[in-house]
Amino acid sequence: MAFGSFDNKGDNHTMSEINMVPLIDVMLVLLVIFIITAPLLSHSIKINLPQATAQPVEMKPQVIDLAVNEAGQLFWDEQPVLMENLQQRFAAESGKDPQPELRIRADLNTRYEILAQIMSSAKAAGLKKLGFITRPGEHAAAGGNPPAAGGNAPATGVNPAVKP
Repeated sequence: MAFGSFDNKGDNHTMSEINMVPLIDVMLVLLVIFIITAPLLSHSIKINLPQATAQPVEMKPQVIDLAVNEAGQLFWDEQPVLMENLQQRFAAESGKDPQPELRIRADLNTRYEILAQIMSSAKAAGLKKLGFITRPGEHAAAGGNPPAAGGNAPATGVNPAVKP
């Protein structure tokens, strides 16, 4: 594309001016587009959002302490209870939200049969959290090895949330 003049005086030199008309046309088109779209960008809808608090709600889980002595007597939170009434109490507690944790404290010489009945009763009622409370034995305090099977020292530690 050659740039030249319309007067034919014999000078054939090129003109060094830029034709500004196409650039102005493009700028006007862009200006019209921005004028039309600018109000659309600032359009908003009012919404009332709920306000949240930064403090979490703390729900302390309830704990059921079930103690079994050497004679097989049961104590529900230090109150005596019969084995026959245990199923009904477990059923009542399993319906709570959050469900309480059952912690069983058994005497060293408690028969396993009683513990098995308690655990099956809790499972049948729908309790999901079960734990055993024990106390450290003499071997744990001295740093020795645990006694052999059938020894008289109790198991050590607390085992919370054991599923029945």
